[in-house]
Amino acid sequence: MTSGIITSAPQEPLWTPGWQVEDFEESERLANSGGPMSRRRTERISVSVLGNDSGAVRCPRVLRVGIDFGRRSPLVCVRELLKQCGFATEQQARAAVALPPEACICRPDPAPTPAPYASLDPEECLFQALVLGLCTPCLYDPARPLLWTRTSLTRRLELFDGRGFYA
Repeated sequence: MTSGIITSAPQEPLWTPGWQVEDFEESERLANSGGPMSRRRTERISVSVLGNDSGAVRCPRVLRVGIDFGRRSPLVCVRELLKQCGFATEQQARAAVALPPEACICRPDPAPTPAPYASLDPEECLFQALVLGLCTPCLYDPARPLLWTRTSLTRRLELFDGRGFYA
């Protein structure tokens, strides 16, 4: 009579690793490369596609803007500029001044050399103030509302044409 216990040869596992594990401790260290220490690592960017006028990715610099108001209030200076240039409101100035028509990528100017407010031609200064009012730290958008704040008017930015990035 048989005992009811069926024995068979050992079966192959359903999943086999792609590499042989000879030393368990070594394999555990190799497989644990995504720990918290790797998420805290920082890398300094040494190359940028911005400002590149040739090559596969083209993002040429369009404009560099920045005004040094010195110790004066930027908002008071800009209101004076509007009057000097013959505009009652910033919206009138925006409609009359030829601004860049396309959205641009912005970044802080790595070597800022803003022109002093007193030395700029009023029309040039108003142009830069209008561009700065249409910029965020990362984007110039001619369709966005014009916002003049102390922060926006004291930025020193480079604007780049980003249309060549996805070409």
